[in-house]
Amino acid sequence: MTNFSYIATDGKGGSVNGTIDQPDRSAAIAALVKQGLRPVSLKEAKSGSGSKLKFDFSNIFGSNRVKPDQLVIFTRQLSTMVGAGVPLLRALTSLTGHLDESPALKKILLLAIADIEAGATLGDALAKYPNTFNDVYVNMVRAGESAGILDDILKRLAMQQEKNTTIRKKVRSAMTYPTVLICITILAFFGLMFFVIPQIGNILTDLGGPDAKLPGITLMMLAISHFISTFWYIVLIVIGGGIYAIIRYIKTPKGRRQFHYFVLKVPAVKTIVIKVAVARFARTFSALMGAGVAVLEALNVTARSLGNAIFEEALVEAAKEVKNGKSLSKVIATNPLFPPIVAQMLLVGEETGQTDTVLVKVAEFYEEEVDVAIESVSSIIEPVMIVIMGSMVGLIAASVMVPIAGLAQSIK
Repeated sequence: MTNFSYIATDGKGGSVNGTIDQPDRSAAIAALVKQGLRPVSLKEAKSGSGSKLKFDFSNIFGSNRVKPDQLVIFTRQLSTMVGAGVPLLRALTSLTGHLDESPALKKILLLAIADIEAGATLGDALAKYPNTFNDVYVNMVRAGESAGILDDILKRLAMQQEKNTTIRKKVRSAMTYPTVLICITILAFFGLMFFVIPQIGNILTDLGGPDAKLPGITLMMLAISHFISTFWYIVLIVIGGGIYAIIRYIKTPKGRRQFHYFVLKVPAVKTIVIKVAVARFARTFSALMGAGVAVLEALNVTARSLGNAIFEEALVEAAKEVKNGKSLSKVIATNPLFPPIVAQMLLVGEETGQTDTVLVKVAEFYEEEVDVAIESVSSIIEPVMIVIMGSMVGLIAASVMVPIAGLAQSIK
């Protein structure tokens, strides 16, 4: 999208100036004409150094991102206003005026309002901002506009987003404790290597002399400590570069797939990932089906919203099978990623014509299962981390006590 600054005249002959985002110059002129304006001057806006600086600071502090909670509140408020009979443009304008806490969302909605005034639908206007309004959101809005049930669709969207946000927060909360413990363990290790082990080495040398024979474990700890203390910059570069390379690789399609495949093989994590993906599939697919989206389109859109490449491939393949005439329940039943209950409930939904209602029950069941799985994994992580930290401390203690005991025996 290109930003154009314009000067135009309205129907009364008054002068109007402002900016508009459109793909090209002709589209910008057409949009202004649809608004009842007659363009006098239209130039591509140039961003100065000040605006660039502001943009950079916004990226640093994350103000260019729309938080999930803000999107949920906006969706629910828009649903209420549309359901009460308020015209869409008036509802959007009113809500935009009260979005000072979310400048990013306010900016997007102002641009969307301009597009709607130029003749675009709400779904098409929101589709230009995929980082905020994903495929599920846009397709459900489009279906709601086509069927004339936009208020009901927005209520479903708000509920779905609330559920997804809740699951995301629970997973992050479960990961906080082990992450903190791992960071403490790493800091403690480097602290011991930098400050404690060298002092212990000096003490042992003073007690036993430079020719004292030390156990292998003590020599190993002293060698590691010496290397880290001497070549700390190399260690930092290797660790930082390794983490950066792994993150970059995971962001590639091949790396993302391999990472998600690996996650599905880790015993404790596998259970949570599968249950989260199934809950998200059931909730999203049921919402799209309830909105009147075609099955094949609903499957493809749902696949892109699951957040796991392996499940995404499974649903894309399922869409191909359904296109060839197979029922979705039979296709899902043959895929080991999905628990048997999903295929059984889908079959019931297909037979009764209430697939969206049945899948809501599946989503609610697996959302509860996610809670149980997270609590179970959290209870396992704590003793495991304690054992790891204890083993590290024990190893260092052994490397110190064994030579001291040996020196004491030699003195006797």
